[in-house]
Amino acid sequence: MAASGKSALILGATGATGKHLLRELLGSSYFTRVGEYGRRGTSLDSITTGKEKLEQKTIDFEKIEEAGLGEGRWDVVYITLGTSRAKAGSAAAFEKIDREYVVNAARAAKTDDPEHKQRLVYLSSTGANASSPFLYPKSKGLTELALASLGYQDTIIFRPGFLQGAERNERRLLEGLFTPVASALQKYVNSGIAIDVSVLAKSIRIAGELGSSAIPPEVKPTSEGEDGHKFTVIGNNGAIALSKVGAEEK
Repeated sequence: MAASGKSALILGATGATGKHLLRELLGSSYFTRVGEYGRRGTSLDSITTGKEKLEQKTIDFEKIEEAGLGEGRWDVVYITLGTSRAKAGSAAAFEKIDREYVVNAARAAKTDDPEHKQRLVYLSSTGANASSPFLYPKSKGLTELALASLGYQDTIIFRPGFLQGAERNERRLLEGLFTPVASALQKYVNSGIAIDVSVLAKSIRIAGELGSSAIPPEVKPTSEGEDGHKFTVIGNNGAIALSKVGAEEK
């Protein structure tokens, strides 16, 4: 895709999927300016492409209104920020990071100028459901609905399956046990049960460039939410399909 002079903000760039998405954004000719805002930044020594268009800023999510996110006038806001209950330490801490930080940051990144059209792309999870009795899917579902209510021109939600190839600082026991099982099921039973984080990151980047209206039909996106607060959902199979289609000229 030819350079468009567009800008992208990524929140959660040091996470398992976020680190791959940052590379995608820096390597994309569609974006000429990329902001990486977070509690810590990616080491510049690890960046081999697009370093000249990267803007890094350390922010405090507890004081997000002081971070100046909206001043960047970002065209596409990507959020791959998230955590686990175990890592957060409690259910309350998990919800604060997984939902409150995400929604407040997305709100802060939205400009006041009604003429500036912005797109929001959020990495959620399969099974996200605001009515779920379980903490993780319920938090994701509530986050999706809250993001859709912020008034972005276009909101796209990814609900991937099991993340393969994820590099994490902490060891997750169930993830380690399930990896070989997921790989076997992916190969012999259901190609939509898992997705490699690099493939997912590529799809997320492409969706942000294309927007809901230009997503190819083979991706099979769905629309959810209430009137006035609709959002586009891309599932695991859709993300895999989108990574193969690639971005087209708009």
